[in-house]
Amino acid sequence: MSQRPLDMLDAVKGDRILVKLKPIGNCEQVTVSGTLTAFDMHLNMWLEDAKMEKENSETQFGKLLIRGDNVMVVSPV
Repeated sequence: MSQRPLDMLDAVKGDRILVKLKPIGNCEQVTVSGTLTAFDMHLNMWLEDAKMEKENSETQFGKLLIRGDNVMVVSPV
């Protein structure tokens, strides 16, 4: 059983996760999903087979680095 938030991320490394990013300025909500391959204590995350979803659009990425300062919510899928 996980004791700390980073333990939870370590337990799902190699699995798909959902990341909700903080809105910046007047931008709409952005959600990213992908396979978590690496992370650090600042919640910088490296995703593979990543997909970014905005209100009415979707963008596919092969690999994507998310800066931890922009992370609002992380959830295993």
